[in-house]
Amino acid sequence: MKIGKIDLGHQPLLLAPMEDVTDIGFRMLCKRFGAAMVYTEFVSAEALVRNIQSTVNKLTICDEERPVGIQIYGRTVEDMVEAAKRVEEARPDVIDLNFGCPVKKVAGKGAGSGMLKNVPLMLDITREVVKAVNVPVTVKTRLGWDCNNLIITTLAEQLQDCGIQALTIHGRTRSQMYTGTADWSLIGEVKNNPRIHIPIIGNGDITSGEEARMAFERYGVDAVMVGRATFGRPWIFREMRADGGEPLTVDEKIDVLEEQLRINVERIDEYRGILHTRRHLAVSPVFKGIPDFRQTRIAMLRATTVEELTAILDQTRALLREHLSNET
Repeated sequence: MKIGKIDLGHQPLLLAPMEDVTDIGFRMLCKRFGAAMVYTEFVSAEALVRNIQSTVNKLTICDEERPVGIQIYGRTVEDMVEAAKRVEEARPDVIDLNFGCPVKKVAGKGAGSGMLKNVPLMLDITREVVKAVNVPVTVKTRLGWDCNNLIITTLAEQLQDCGIQALTIHGRTRSQMYTGTADWSLIGEVKNNPRIHIPIIGNGDITSGEEARMAFERYGVDAVMVGRATFGRPWIFREMRADGGEPLTVDEKIDVLEEQLRINVERIDEYRGILHTRRHLAVSPVFKGIPDFRQTRIAMLRATTVEELTAILDQTRALLREHLSNET
C-alpha cells in the first residue's frame, strides 16, 4: 500500500492520531514494535495560526518515527490552509485532515466530525489545503453525522475528487461517539466502489491480530488503523502482526513503559513528559489482575518526578512477580 510515494508495505497497521495519547515517546515505541505509520495528536488550526506554544510543540517529530503524519482540525478554509503551511515546515510525511473527532468541544463548534453537517465547507477546506502544500494530504472521517445521514459512500468520492491521497474511515457516526459497535460494512462498500482508486484505511474496534486479519480479508481495506487498543500497550503492533516474533515478558513490557517515560521527559520536559506517560500507565493492561492495585494506580497518577514514578514501577514489578507466582 502506498500513500503518494510512501510505501507502507502489505496490509499495514497504523497508529491512530489521539489527543493526549500519541505523544512522541509513544509514537516512537509503536513504530519500533511494527506500526507502519504513526500520527501525532491532533493540532488545532486556529491555535497554530495564533502561535499558541503548546500547540506548536505538537509539531515536533523525529526521523526515528517516520513515516509520520501530522493531523490538523479547524472550521475555516483560511485557518486550515495557513495551519497546513505551518505544518509542512515541520516536514511530516503526510498532513491529515481531521473530519472525525466527535467530542463536543470540537464537533460542537463545527470542526472535526462537525464538518459532516457542512459537507460543502469540508470539501472547500480539503481542496484548498491540497493546493496549498506539497506533501500528501489525507482525510480521517466517520460514516456520517447520525444513522439517518450515512453519507460516507458519496463523501469518499467527493473527497477523492478534491485530491486527497488516502482516506481513513471510522466505522461509527458522530452521534455514536465511541459507543456501540463499529460498522465496517460501509467501509467495505467504499473500498469496493470501482471509482475509488485511493487507499482506504479502516478504523474502529480493532483490538487483536485476528480482528485485523478479518478486516483485511472481509472488507478489502488497504490498511487498518488501531486506536484505543494501543493505550498503555505500544507492543500491541508486534502482537497483531503474524511475523511479530516472540511476545514480550511482563518485565520487558514494564521496561518499555519506563523507556516511554524517559523519551517523553527528554523530548518534551519532565512535567509534561510525566503527565503524558502516566496516562498510559494508568490504563496499561500489563497491570491487569494485580490484587488491590487501585492505590498503586492512584499513586502513578499523582507522581510528579521521574524518580517517584520509576520507584512505583519497580514496586509494581515485585507485585506482578508475586501475583504471577501465586497463579502458577
